[in-house]
Amino acid sequence: MVCTIALLTVLCGCEVERRRSDADLGLNPQQASGRHVYDQYCDRCHAPYSSKKRQGPSLKGAFKRQYFSASGLPANDDRARDIIRMGRNKMDGFSNVLTDEQINDLLAYLHTL
Repeated sequence: MVCTIALLTVLCGCEVERRRSDADLGLNPQQASGRHVYDQYCDRCHAPYSSKKRQGPSLKGAFKRQYFSASGLPANDDRARDIIRMGRNKMDGFSNVLTDEQINDLLAYLHTL
């Protein structure tokens, strides 16, 4: 049975990609903590590397551009912190959910995307 499933996966061209660990990604403890926050609160709407089947934009390379693509605001920690706390457009704010430390950890992780 297991061989049949494995053979079908290979023949169908299906890719099963293993989730990379924090160590694989080279994350420091703050970034790893931020990844955990991301997984809990952000991933449901924002894919870290693509926008497939998600409501919000991909966050890949968000800090590598001069402006955030969805809002046109400057791509810096202060603006991102404001968006996370207060929300924007269809995104709810997380000021009542996340601590300042969690937001800082999240920002550290977002810089790795």
